[in-house]
Amino acid sequence: MRYINFTSDPPAIAPDEFFMNEALKEARVALSLDEVPIGAVVVCNGRIIGRGHNLTEQLNDVTAHAEMQAFTAAANYLGGKYLKDCTLYVTIEPCIMCAGASYWTQISRIVFGAHDVKRGFMRINQQITHPKTEIVAGIKENECSTIVKEFFQRKRT
Repeated sequence: MRYINFTSDPPAIAPDEFFMNEALKEARVALSLDEVPIGAVVVCNGRIIGRGHNLTEQLNDVTAHAEMQAFTAAANYLGGKYLKDCTLYVTIEPCIMCAGASYWTQISRIVFGAHDVKRGFMRINQQITHPKTEIVAGIKENECSTIVKEFFQRKRT
């Protein structure tokens, strides 16, 4: 007789990858609207409580980034402005504005897919995010960077 221990089996997909796939879905929504295809989700206790994608063209608002949309949705869901014990998943490294907003939310983690070497917050050597915020980079990096690169290549042709 053989016994199988199901508790030691690794999950089919890691949580960071699963939620980055959800952020990628949001990026595809932005792409369908001819927006820069960046998507974000905010997760608390394993549940998505905020979603967002770029809406800068649709809203004619330079601050309507995916992260800002997701922060607002999550804060509305929780009924407060602080996102402690939450994780932001975003397909591209947040810009300085979005990283600064994350500071004020006191979000616990930021997980992003691809670096933004031109406008990402990590390019400057200053503490922009909250000191207790954990940063994780490179989750599904190829997929996250490819969708943006292809978007801009189509724009240039």
